[in-house]
Amino acid sequence: MAQARGSKSAAVRARLDHPVIDGDGHWLEPIPIFLDYLKDVAGQSVVDKFVKRAKDTTWYDLAPEERMRRRLHRPTWWGEPAGTLDRATAMIPRLFYERLDDFGIDYCLLYTSLGLFYIGNPDEEIRRAVSRAVNRMNADLFKPYAHRITPAAVVPVHTPQEAIEEATYAVQELGLKVVMIANHVRRPVPAFMREGAPLTEVRTYVDSLAFESAHDYDPFWQRCADLKVAVTAHSGSMGTHWRESVWSFTYNHIGHFANASHAFAKALILGGVTHRFPQLRFAMLEGGVGWACNLVTDLVGHWERRRRAAMESQTKPTNLDRQQLEQLFREYGGAQYEAKMGELFAAINTAEPFTSMEEATERAYRQPKFDDFAEVPVSSGDELRRHFAGSSSAARPTTR
Repeated sequence: MAQARGSKSAAVRARLDHPVIDGDGHWLEPIPIFLDYLKDVAGQSVVDKFVKRAKDTTWYDLAPEERMRRRLHRPTWWGEPAGTLDRATAMIPRLFYERLDDFGIDYCLLYTSLGLFYIGNPDEEIRRAVSRAVNRMNADLFKPYAHRITPAAVVPVHTPQEAIEEATYAVQELGLKVVMIANHVRRPVPAFMREGAPLTEVRTYVDSLAFESAHDYDPFWQRCADLKVAVTAHSGSMGTHWRESVWSFTYNHIGHFANASHAFAKALILGGVTHRFPQLRFAMLEGGVGWACNLVTDLVGHWERRRRAAMESQTKPTNLDRQQLEQLFREYGGAQYEAKMGELFAAINTAEPFTSMEEATERAYRQPKFDDFAEVPVSSGDELRRHFAGSSSAARPTTR
């Protein structure tokens, strides 16, 4: 094995008394080699389709004013290292392996780069074929280095069944030890679908898999538990409505991994997944940890105010003492309030204008879902905080 060359990272590692594990080490798949695997998995027609889509230059082909008119966000550009040794390291498994000591890393969980661009592709043929080909290639090429590197399996999640099939194949057939999923699926809103319409012309919503999803993903979570693998989520949110700058990659990029992880983690908690599958561990990659601190604080704060018992004691409209409120209106509001007394009580709720205390209370109870925390069986905010910390983790921040 190549010896460390006196890098700063190696010097830091030498001072530590514990191993250093890279939780999200990416490599750059060599496309021509990948295409051989893709052909073996799905045939030449899918290779041709992949190449055609990969060569799409629509953004560059359009005039600047047309880009603005269509609001096409700028695709990723110049996102890979131009240092020759670093580029070769990212593309060659043996060199990647031999430089681990330079990086101060004892063990690496290896992640795809190519797969990130296709794991959420709406074309099922492309999505599933690319995932399978990447998994086969990564398992083959990094097998000689398994004692220090393990690739994460690319698992598409447009449906629970495709996720189950790929996770099972990757773990049981290829011997991979961790799965990587997209943490959401962009789906067309049923009420606004038009048969055959391009996805860009159909209103979509973000399905975070664990909460109000189009599918029941519990069978997939159960399969992951049975396979004894952690679920790592690696998706961004560039291209969503708040991240559609036509010109600035930086505007679209900053915070986009954190935003996607925030939504997924929130869905896992409020959807009860972490309680139904307490043995599963979830990791959210490349977003740092700041978003997770904010999320758990917000969840606890909302549990203290928005769970059913709290709302019934603190915010239920009919809890208001009408007689006392009327007295306060008269005493402190004067003639202006007294003249509108009946109208004030008919429109007492600012957030629900022109509803009385009784109407606002009764119509809430008539809804099939009332309690935002119905799937979160905790008895205190501190218990919720401990549960969150025990079920999920945020990987180290990166600059990708």
